[in-house]
Amino acid sequence: MNLEDITRKVSAIAIETGAFIRAERKKFTYDAVEFKGDSDLVSYVDKESEKRIIDGLEKILPGAGFITEEETTEQGQKEFTWIIDPLDGTTNFVHGIPNYCVSIGLMHEGNIVAGVVYEVANDECFYAWKEGGAYLNNERIHISQAKKFSDTVMATGFPYYEFERLDEYLKILHQLMESTQGLRRMGSAAADMAYVACGRYGGYFEYNLNSYDIAGGVILVQEAGGTVTDFRGGNDFIFGREIVAGGGVHAPLLDVIRKYW
Repeated sequence: MNLEDITRKVSAIAIETGAFIRAERKKFTYDAVEFKGDSDLVSYVDKESEKRIIDGLEKILPGAGFITEEETTEQGQKEFTWIIDPLDGTTNFVHGIPNYCVSIGLMHEGNIVAGVVYEVANDECFYAWKEGGAYLNNERIHISQAKKFSDTVMATGFPYYEFERLDEYLKILHQLMESTQGLRRMGSAAADMAYVACGRYGGYFEYNLNSYDIAGGVILVQEAGGTVTDFRGGNDFIFGREIVAGGGVHAPLLDVIRKYW
């Protein structure tokens, strides 16, 4: 199997879908918003984007399984499984905030082997495949080598439901606010991981995540030279609902999280 060829074809699908999303944003109105939960938004753009992605991916790997946010096709894992978020950052999209992505990951027997994150508004396509490196618009990218918090900007995501562990989370934020050059919350896990991969962020952590939020970004960080774990330092980050991704500061970031979590 040629993972590079597959990844480049997936990148083309992501870019094409991004063009559709960009065009729809120009005429989008809040009346088109639906609610999956009090703060969990969706629209026809998410659903139509997902259908377009699935149509393209079925041609690349016939018979593969799908895990998708909007569940516009039959869900289930197979030897190869596509994990898709057609519009990661829907709330940003709805409100005209230009941070939202198409995110596609390919999982083989539990491991992500290819991933694409296309940041629509910036026309930046991040992609990687196993043992092939990570790239941004055809240029090789690498994680930040900074080993001190004081040399980095960190990223996180705020929970919008299940607030039972909010106190612990705020203690982590408190320590990072005091020791880093800044904390960012963009509202797109896929973008956060892509930014770690190319060295813009030193590290990123979040909980209450779904597999489709991070599948496209996992291998970006790994192939760019970084580390991805769950909050305990283990490998249960695809379906474990929590993730820590980083370059040179991954270990100290994990230490801070373990201190309070």
